[in-house]
Amino acid sequence: TIDRAEGKRAETIFDSVKYYKHYTLVECKPITGRMHQIRIHLATQRAAIVGDDMYKGKPVFLSSIKRGYKLTKGEEEQPIMKRFALHARHLVFKGLNDQDIIIDAPYPKDFATLIKLLDKFDA
Repeated sequence: TIDRAEGKRAETIFDSVKYYKHYTLVECKPITGRMHQIRIHLATQRAAIVGDDMYKGKPVFLSSIKRGYKLTKGEEEQPIMKRFALHARHLVFKGLNDQDIIIDAPYPKDFATLIKLLDKFDA
């Protein structure tokens, strides 16, 4: 919940990187650093993060994006990602000597798999 009267200011810049039929890959740049900031800001725009059940983000199942997908009998379908789809791809912060420290991290395997499947079945 956002407490507009007593809450602290929070700012996030969003950029839509890629549009799919049912999803959007979004780059988020938090200007302030509040707990759950990105998650809350996206949820208030009805754009909850995939798999983030705290903020009404639903998991993605292959059956929901791949036409004709059928589970084998007795098998329970698992979500493509077993966590919510949030990843710190690029970080910049000041070191002790006041120089920028830059960290770039590729998508984790499960995140990359989700994007690959969305590219193939939801583009």
